[in-house]
Amino acid sequence: MDFIFIYITNPSKEEARKIAKYLLKKKLIAGGNIFPINSLYWWEGEIVDENEFVLVAKTIEANFEKVKNEVEKIHSYRCPCVIKIPVSSNKKYFDWLRSEVK
Repeated sequence: MDFIFIYITNPSKEEARKIAKYLLKKKLIAGGNIFPINSLYWWEGEIVDENEFVLVAKTIEANFEKVKNEVEKIHSYRCPCVIKIPVSSNKKYFDWLRSEVK
């Protein structure tokens, strides 16, 4: 099975929802989950400690490049985090997911 999660960090819950809905309407993802997180990272020579929201988008491997390109077009960050994570699932869930994406 070629099932993946795409991990996308966002500055707000609203932006995560906007991106999820945009990708859903384009049939690039079958679904997504949004979680509040605390992020620490280097940015422009400083350690940043801030709250963000992660969107875990569920799709197939073949859609990764399309999703990445679409997110980079509409995301508010200059350098958005768009990470592919290979996953496995039960067959019924995968069959549903596969039926929902292009």
